[in-house]
Amino acid sequence: MDTKETMKNILLCIVTIITLSFLTTNAQGRKVSQSYETYEYTAITCRSHSASITDFGGVGDGKTLNTKAFQSAVDHLSQYSSDGGAQLFVPAGKWLTGSFSLTSHFTLFLHKDATLLAAQDLEEYPVLKALPSYGRGRDAAGGRFASLVFGTNLSDVIITGNNGTIDGQGSFWWQKFHGGKLKYTRPYLIELMFSDTIQISNITLIDSPSNILVKGVTIIAPVKSPNTDGINPDSCTNTRIEDCYIISGDDCVAVKSGWDEYGIAFGMPTKHLIIRRLTCVSPYSAAIALGSEMSGGIEDVRAEDITAYQTESGVRIKTAVGRGAFVRNVYVRGMSLHTMKWVFWMTGNYKAHADSHYDPHALPEITGINYRDIVAENVSMAGRLEGISGDPFTGICISNATISMAVKHKKAIWMCSDVEGVTSGVDPKPCDLLDGKQSEKMDGGCEFPSDVLEIDNVELKSCSYQNVT
Repeated sequence: MDTKETMKNILLCIVTIITLSFLTTNAQGRKVSQSYETYEYTAITCRSHSASITDFGGVGDGKTLNTKAFQSAVDHLSQYSSDGGAQLFVPAGKWLTGSFSLTSHFTLFLHKDATLLAAQDLEEYPVLKALPSYGRGRDAAGGRFASLVFGTNLSDVIITGNNGTIDGQGSFWWQKFHGGKLKYTRPYLIELMFSDTIQISNITLIDSPSNILVKGVTIIAPVKSPNTDGINPDSCTNTRIEDCYIISGDDCVAVKSGWDEYGIAFGMPTKHLIIRRLTCVSPYSAAIALGSEMSGGIEDVRAEDITAYQTESGVRIKTAVGRGAFVRNVYVRGMSLHTMKWVFWMTGNYKAHADSHYDPHALPEITGINYRDIVAENVSMAGRLEGISGDPFTGICISNATISMAVKHKKAIWMCSDVEGVTSGVDPKPCDLLDGKQSEKMDGGCEFPSDVLEIDNVELKSCSYQNVT
């Protein structure tokens, strides 16, 4: 597969469990009872073959290390890749494992009482090279530990279940991070690279060592855990994130595409991204962040029905001199925000760089940013919009926004510099730099596209797995 292929992601999955009991005859001629549990769910692809992790020696006692069992299971089931694919069932239990890699045309299905426990042993996570679009690791200058569930150059991969759990046991990693004891960047919980046709749905992800790439449904990490973004679509095309509940120590959804000169050279944007029905709690970061690593470009982002509680900002755009590329054609509709530091936040002076070799003449283009139909309460500051001197952020549009300020709000309700835009029906009154001439298009509010993206046309199928107990 071409390594420039990007990812398609779907979240919605419905699981139904049917339990049947039968009397069968064993080898000694005695009748014994067997129960068959059938799990019915919806997915982008159903599988022709299936197996349980117990078939490969897996033990779900929370103590036995199952890394070899998981990898052996995946490797064995990969033989069915061209014969209808295969699914691996993880029954109830606590399954301790290190990093293992998935295969194409494969489903990992977690029982509701199944937990994948990330091993707390550095030796269980191979060291990989830094991402080519970043040039270095985020925590250290060297490479990075392989993610708990990993895959690259794959097609048609599903990680689902009836709300089983993947537990990163992140405190082990956070302590090493804060103590400066890591030579390499912490692993992600799930990471699928250069892959297409991906579904991650109906699972709970908790305490990731670092970020979670691709998708999830329920994601929980302590609000003071370091760099625990909920979902990172990074250099992805045709991605759908919906019906997610995230508590995070960093941005709930962080949209990225590479860092400084490395991201510019790699040149793979994130585009055609849908975010729907997101609920976020993140006291120190944003519900949705675009950047700061956006040097491959970000465009055509459509977010709607966003709810945030005790979160630093609604949708934040962050960039800097040296990033280059663009953030453009961003559309946000329907935000309900409760106890926020900022509703709108854009900054062009984000300080972090991959190294000292970034191009100071590589200026980002931030344009076509649209917000509409927003209600916010208990807000400290309505907006802090700071572009770059000589490189203003343009085409900002805000309409139908009602913001109720906190009793102890900031003296400056709006703070704007090096930005240009228009507003309509915004209270309290925005800064003068957003008082541009309104076009006829604004009669119905700021723009939100009506065309249908490819990812919304993907049909889900009814699938099943039968487990004998």
